Amino acid sequence: MNINMITVKEAAEKWGVTPRRVQDLCKRGEIKGASQFQRVWMVPADAEYPDKKKAKEMAEQDQPLPRKTPFLYMTNLYSVPGSANEVAESLSYNHEAQVLFEAEVAYSRGEIDKVYDYANYLLKKHSGFYAIISAGMLLALCAIWKGDIEMWRKAKVHIAEAKAKDDREREIITLAITSVDCMLYDVASFPDWFKIGCFEPLHPDAMPAAKVFYAKYLYAGVYAIATKQTHIEGVQGLALMGLLPSTVEPMISWAIADKTLVSEIYLRMTCAVMYRVSGNDKEACRHIDRALAFALPDRLYGLIAEYVRTLGPLLEQRVCLVDPNIWNKVNDLYQIYNEGWTKLRGAVIGRELLTGLSQRQREIFRLAALGMKNHEIAKKLNLSVASVKHDFEIFFEEYDIDREELAAYL
Repeated sequence: MNINMITVKEAAEKWGVTPRRVQDLCKRGEIKGASQFQRVWMVPADAEYPDKKKAKEMAEQDQPLPRKTPFLYMTNLYSVPGSANEVAESLSYNHEAQVLFEAEVAYSRGEIDKVYDYANYLLKKHSGFYAIISAGMLLALCAIWKGDIEMWRKAKVHIAEAKAKDDREREIITLAITSVDCMLYDVASFPDWFKIGCFEPLHPDAMPAAKVFYAKYLYAGVYAIATKQTHIEGVQGLALMGLLPSTVEPMISWAIADKTLVSEIYLRMTCAVMYRVSGNDKEACRHIDRALAFALPDRLYGLIAEYVRTLGPLLEQRVCLVDPNIWNKVNDLYQIYNEGWTKLRGAVIGRELLTGLSQRQREIFRLAALGMKNHEIAKKLNLSVASVKHDFEIFFEEYDIDREELAAYL
């Protein structure tokens, strides 16, 4: 090793800055004579710190993200289970990308206060287009967990005000806003090109995330038909739900081929919901188990918690087979998520939704909303018909809601 070279840490101490700052300057070529040996940067001992004014200007400039997408963690940057921290460290050359990736992983872990801070940081600084879009979407997701309608509205304004340079970026703004709405089962405002599964207006980097939102769009739309909230002449919702997995299964295969880990997890969990609702628990379990194998090494408990509402006891069973303590953590996050989601959904549609239902009650009422009779529900859930009737009697004594209206209040 050249004795006239010093380490990044030594240079940072000499100049009174952080090692990460020195490393970033090395990668940008701002430190004359800096050299990289394997993965380690070395700095000439007599090197001078770049002009502070110029360095500040460099730091405030938009740093292009390594992928043109609002969600870095859905790309192949993150392809190996358990490697989230290593991926974040590998992005140290691009501060904005690193903050964004860490925010997305924090969301998947259910660390919502941390996500809120990250999102506001990106929105307040001179962030690039895709970082602004992602920060706005993350803020909207925080609003769901917190049940905060004002935060929800502000998040959508941030997305809408992102400075688009061309039609492609304007389409991304539209898709981002409607993808946020889809989290509350509102699919009405998706662009026409997206509704038919055409992603051509998007940059290829954004397609892993687009596939996730498309799967959610399909489920939300078909669920509305199955529960008669949307009527299409001659279309049977449950029969249509049974066909949905054949659309999502190829997306999962593409996610495997593209090595887009988080996209694959979301697609598998959404596909599991489709199988579960259409009565195929065996295939639902296959996808749940694979998703858990990928999500749990990085403690992505918040991501799993999003699906407790729709997968219920089946998800609890599969997680407990891995580790009951993990289920406790997932369930704790779900309680927070469910309370926030219910409060926000009710505020958005102007109707108070049902809260405080047990998992069994929610399963019974969901199946009833899908048109199942009491004996069919009892058989599906391994209950007696008398138990199902009893739950309905107690419910109808407390709430002035018809059986046909259940879906709108769940």
